[in-house]
Amino acid sequence: MNTWKTWGLLTLVAASVAAAGNTAEAQWGSIKGRVILNGPVPEAKLIVKEGDNAVKDAAVCAAQNIPNEELVVDPETKGIANVVVYLPKAPSKVNPDLKPDPVMTVLYDQKGCRFLPHIAMVQAGQKVQVINSDGVAHNTRGSPVRNQGFNVIIAPNDEKGIEIPLKIAESVPMQIGCDIHPWMRGWWVVTDHPYAAVTAADGTFEIKGLPAGEHEFRVWQEKVGYVERKLKVVVKADAETTVPDIKAVIK
Repeated sequence: MNTWKTWGLLTLVAASVAAAGNTAEAQWGSIKGRVILNGPVPEAKLIVKEGDNAVKDAAVCAAQNIPNEELVVDPETKGIANVVVYLPKAPSKVNPDLKPDPVMTVLYDQKGCRFLPHIAMVQAGQKVQVINSDGVAHNTRGSPVRNQGFNVIIAPNDEKGIEIPLKIAESVPMQIGCDIHPWMRGWWVVTDHPYAAVTAADGTFEIKGLPAGEHEFRVWQEKVGYVERKLKVVVKADAETTVPDIKAVIK
């Protein structure tokens, strides 16, 4: 009898421990931070000036100024836009609320002879729907490391466009170009998890639903490459962790 009682007690304890472990594993938190320029703010530059008739398809492409987006800095806060903060690989636990819809497509437009958004975030298994809101043709070219390369023509005012499948995560951001209008440049970041963000105009970012514990993030900017390769952040459960300002030296 005592043996059965002991066995039953051990079973109950083991179940309680397992339940506690599952609860602990299911704890999530978020981080927020800012990437700022360490140095003087450079003068904003244009790559196409409004009214420049020497530009290809000037009626459309020179209808407005096109800024150089290689380095975009907020003059007031020195925050850097379009910086990617991401985990290089998926953690052992991924918040089930953040798992991607495999049939979801990421919209990527060509408007005003620019790629919009400048940096698109994609999860492996999704497709990018490349459309064209301009009245002139564009081509969209990419040379990924792990996925199949592509170079497609998108007809003028094509709202349906072409879908590009991305089955595998890429180790680095992928540059997107247009050979018809060579100043056009964008980037796709393809991950196998949802833990990635692009900084806003003031350099701020936020990543939600991270598993509690220590993580190593990469911080990437197109002009300089990696600002940080191993940014260690301890995520607290059920809390928002503020990352100290990430200072980037970009000349």
